Amino acid sequence: MPVFLRRTFRVLAVVLAVLVVPAVGATFSALAAFGALYAPGPERPVPAVAPIPHDPAKPTAAVVVGDNGAVVSDVLAPYEILAATGRFNVYTVAPQRRPVPLTGGLDLVPDLTFGDLAARTPIADLVVVPAFPDVGEPSTKPVTDWLRTQAAGGAQLLSVCNGSGVLASAGLLDGRSATSHWLRIGEFEADYPAVNWVRGQRFVDDGDLVSTAGILSGIDGTLHVIKRMIGPDVAAAAAAEVGWQHTDPPVTPEAGMPDPVAIINAGFIWLPPKIGVLLTEGTGEIELASVFDTHGGQSLAARTIALTADGGPVRSRHGLTFVPRAGLAGAAPDLDRLLVPGAAARGVVPVDDGPAPEYVHHQPGFAYEVTVRDLAGSTDVATARWAAKVLELPADSLVLDGPAWPWVPTLFPLLLILLAGAAVAWWLSRSRRARRR
Repeated sequence: MPVFLRRTFRVLAVVLAVLVVPAVGATFSALAAFGALYAPGPERPVPAVAPIPHDPAKPTAAVVVGDNGAVVSDVLAPYEILAATGRFNVYTVAPQRRPVPLTGGLDLVPDLTFGDLAARTPIADLVVVPAFPDVGEPSTKPVTDWLRTQAAGGAQLLSVCNGSGVLASAGLLDGRSATSHWLRIGEFEADYPAVNWVRGQRFVDDGDLVSTAGILSGIDGTLHVIKRMIGPDVAAAAAAEVGWQHTDPPVTPEAGMPDPVAIINAGFIWLPPKIGVLLTEGTGEIELASVFDTHGGQSLAARTIALTADGGPVRSRHGLTFVPRAGLAGAAPDLDRLLVPGAAARGVVPVDDGPAPEYVHHQPGFAYEVTVRDLAGSTDVATARWAAKVLELPADSLVLDGPAWPWVPTLFPLLLILLAGAAVAWWLSRSRRARRR
């Protein structure tokens, strides 16, 4: 073999050897990060059904979740806004009544099964469809069958974020206009070409189908539906109740790729910080979602775990039931931080060998804005801006203080490349000396 070819092959071998270590590590890290989003919790007893009133004079809104979970903000933000009006019967519904994982490690026990809801009303007036982790897979069939029945009966459909993919997989968007999250809409255009996918809008109104773009665009879509079904004054009051002040938010990006900081966080934070999120009675649903989705869902920089003081279930402000994955005392020694959501949360007794409780919503502002500011201060500003972008939280005027960039995970792969390069160079030099001898 000519000398120059041997040298070329050696250079390629060095390059591949140098890159393979961080590449393999990044692949496993990213798989772990995304796998953690919907990881199911341990087996726990299912709490007894709490009394859930039903007023036949009010329209019924059903927020559906699948057996494998849903995006936490897609479920909880529309739920709280609808419940805050006092003008709807609002339920979370699912094929089975058992804990289902919402992103970030918050396990919801649905209010009703599909059969339970049918006993109250065969067709809901409004069905809210969040993003599922298993769009288009056989596991969603109980939900898509139920959605077809609801649509045929005249229900108003509201998809949030990639919930439009669930409706598309059920054939309910064929020939219709719809939108989705800017990170996923290109994939849906390829998978469901019969749909007129609309880019660059926070929501699309196609009559009995309203679809929204990224995660917090669901707030705008929910308020729009309330305005249509009940009236603008009720919608305005609901927005004020949850602290949403963005009456004319910027449009969603038409398309895009993950920011470099998201790639760094997913690929090179190999031992992510563990954040305990202490659930307390009566916390607002949006307050809960803001912590689990910002820190544990979208930042890709940490893992969150739901805890309660005694390890038992809790109920949120408007009556949703959540079961924790552990009690505080048992989990505290392994935690890096302990966050307590809720503006009204008080009096958590710290565990001797655990971190001090941090009351994340004691600062003024909309729950997600407060949590994104906390993310900037505890992690870095670039990660916080990425979280706001992927959440579709208007953040142009949001003041973020903290480190500018996640330097440690950024420098770590560079260190690996240098070490791998040094090792390969040493091996090549040793081989060359051996041949000369």
